[in-house]
Amino acid sequence: MYNLPNLLTLSRIVVIPIIFLSVYITTKSWAVFAAVLFIIASITDYFDGYLARSRNETSAFGRLLDPIADKLLVASALVVLLAKPGMIEYKISFIPVIVILCREILVSGLREFLREVNVGMPVTRLAKWKTGFQMTALSMMLLKGVWYWGGIGEVLLWIAGVLTFITGYQYFQRSLEYVQAVEASGHKSVASEEVKVEKKIKKAAPKSAKKSTAVKKAVKKSSVKSKKASA
Repeated sequence: MYNLPNLLTLSRIVVIPIIFLSVYITTKSWAVFAAVLFIIASITDYFDGYLARSRNETSAFGRLLDPIADKLLVASALVVLLAKPGMIEYKISFIPVIVILCREILVSGLREFLREVNVGMPVTRLAKWKTGFQMTALSMMLLKGVWYWGGIGEVLLWIAGVLTFITGYQYFQRSLEYVQAVEASGHKSVASEEVKVEKKIKKAAPKSAKKSTAVKKAVKKSSVKSKKASA
């Protein structure tokens, strides 16, 4: 379980408190340190998967932890941007931040549901582009006030927000189509069961009719005998 790919995945979680400390430690040196840690942690997102496949060290623990580590890292960086004064220049840029956070929660819920029914959610090419813009934007914004080009990160954050919305909608639509297919198959199975029950009733109906006829004849015979005895 504690192989190199999984350790790289765990490192993305370990650096989160250090990055978050930049909210309280506002020196430029700490801002650079936190941004560099975030960049390195973002790069490990590629290498842990590559190493796991190349070294044949894929594991259930890694598949479980990898998306969790990504979401925790991104969410922590977004919280830093919201909490640290001057990181977001225009308040309207809060919109892509909220979109990214909501999308991460949505996809986590969808994956949890689909995992219960043994259905995977493959990563699309557009989602990979989204991740690239998202990590680049956050890295640049964490350097805002230190690096001259840090303000460009806010523009890239909007691009990442748009791609995040599109990919989130695509994932939701695919999951909804699957749910509708499952419900339709469920209704069909219920209908088929009802048809089977109806056939069984029809098959059993003649037998019950014969039994009822025999009962009626027996009742008539007993009534005739009772009349004769009374006479």
